[in-house]
Amino acid sequence: MTVIRLLPPDLINQIAAGEVIERPSSVVKELVENSLDAGATRIEVDIEAGGARLIRVRDDGGGIHVDELPLAVASHATSKIGSFDDLEHVASMGFRGEALASVSSVARFALTSRTQHQEAAFRIEVDGGKLQAARPAQHPQGTSVEVRDLFYNVPARRKFMRAERTEFAHIDDLLKSLALARGSVEFRLSHNGKPVRIWKAARDEQAALQRVAEVLGGEFPAQSLRIDHAAAGLHLSGWVGLPTASRAQADSQYFYVNGRLVRDRIVAHAVRQAYADVLFHGRHAAFVLYLELDPAGVDVNVHPAKHEVRFREQRLVHDFLFRTLHEALAQTRAGLGTLPATEPVTEGHAYVASATSATPAWPSQFSQNRLNLGVRDAPLAGYAALLGESPRATTAAPMPMTEEGEAPPLGFAIAQLKNIFVLAENAHGMVLVDMHAAHERITYEKLKSGRAGSNLRSQMLLVPLGIAVSAKEAAAAEEHAEALAEWGLELSRSGPATIVVRRIPALLEGADVAQLSRDVLSELAQHGSSRRLQELENELLSTMACHGSVRAGRRLSLPEMNALLREMEATERSGQCNHGRPTWVQLSLAELDKLFMRGR
Repeated sequence: MTVIRLLPPDLINQIAAGEVIERPSSVVKELVENSLDAGATRIEVDIEAGGARLIRVRDDGGGIHVDELPLAVASHATSKIGSFDDLEHVASMGFRGEALASVSSVARFALTSRTQHQEAAFRIEVDGGKLQAARPAQHPQGTSVEVRDLFYNVPARRKFMRAERTEFAHIDDLLKSLALARGSVEFRLSHNGKPVRIWKAARDEQAALQRVAEVLGGEFPAQSLRIDHAAAGLHLSGWVGLPTASRAQADSQYFYVNGRLVRDRIVAHAVRQAYADVLFHGRHAAFVLYLELDPAGVDVNVHPAKHEVRFREQRLVHDFLFRTLHEALAQTRAGLGTLPATEPVTEGHAYVASATSATPAWPSQFSQNRLNLGVRDAPLAGYAALLGESPRATTAAPMPMTEEGEAPPLGFAIAQLKNIFVLAENAHGMVLVDMHAAHERITYEKLKSGRAGSNLRSQMLLVPLGIAVSAKEAAAAEEHAEALAEWGLELSRSGPATIVVRRIPALLEGADVAQLSRDVLSELAQHGSSRRLQELENELLSTMACHGSVRAGRRLSLPEMNALLREMEATERSGQCNHGRPTWVQLSLAELDKLFMRGR
């Protein structure tokens, strides 16, 4: 039998490096996070050969005293925690005390630092795990860390490094995420001696939004909603992209918990559900969101790389995120808050989730021979005929009010194109509306409102259905039985891993009961909440709305077109149809002038 023995410190550090240091960007992450914890206001990152030859991070933080330099590269030595209680309330980016020891064990390492009260800086070097004595050096207040020849003594790890361009792209992406996390810090990035990125410190919200635009693209601010909402000890702020600004990949999603970029399934699920009713299938939302809560409410000591967190109140966090984003997206009425393309995007058209969104003041520069819409009965009667409703039912919807001489957000109809699109003129230029898509959303929202206002009916199964599930799902069925019953789904636990279904929502009669129950219980077991029943009902209502809406090829009168525009302005989520496609587009006068080269 082999003998149990202690591992040498160098081998321990190299094993730890395997968990923490995956590639050059991992080194940059650890070093920059240390700079942020040191209170740096300016951080410079110099890279050579994609990080394989050199990684240098310099900051103007508090520095490290010469007596503590050897401890800085020792295993499990840190100034950030000292007790279990500190670990329960971690507010710093780093806290494990193993990053520098791990890095120095797999590279040629040098650290130079000077504190405010030291007359000179001091430098230490570590080569192959051997620490050399500190010696004086030239350096302003702050710290510089140099990492050369990464993995030179671990050939098996070095051969897995990718091409220089690929490794630098990972570093670039990392710096972008850190720049978004700390808007008040200046970041500079260079590669092979050439400046690549410079992010100046943001002193106000407009400058912060400009930094967001530099990372997510200049069009993002104009296509996003401002979020700022607090409740139950949680505070969510940032920007979420409009559904029409969705992307084919989830590459523009940044979520920070107390300043730390994280990937969390609870967060991902809440965001996905918030967009479920407005996002086109297969598309991904873009967002930069910051969640702040008591450090005791989140465990960051889950993974060595600190990419993951665990919330102590998962259901509370999930519901808070979902409701905040869901309500913000509900305010995306067609025309509300839209700026012409020629106006500065940094002004944004913020939706503050904690405040009541009011109808904006529109420029009183609209001039045309307006239809007499002060008397709306005739237009609304025509539009009510399309819905199959009485005029009285249609006029119950709130209508945007405008002062005399001002145009409503979507303006007034001029004509119909190919019996498919409505052409209108507003204060900014021309509006094109897909009449079927717009009417589909309006009908869908009315059906949902009517559904919410009616009593939920359930259908008794002739023979109760027994279903085999996991033990965790069976426990969820038992825990959430009362809440499920309110949605018309009656089930009970009949064994360690079995349930019995006795009732289902009447609206879902004919559905696959077994699969429906498993889907609901799976979400309850993972996230503590489920909207699967509501989503299935909404899918049915969406289908009904699609078939019940005015079709392409239908000729509308001007009063009917104007009534459609007014309903769009008053309907939640009317900027997209039920499938996530846009219902309207705005062409500003500047864009129209450009098409015809006017002014050149």
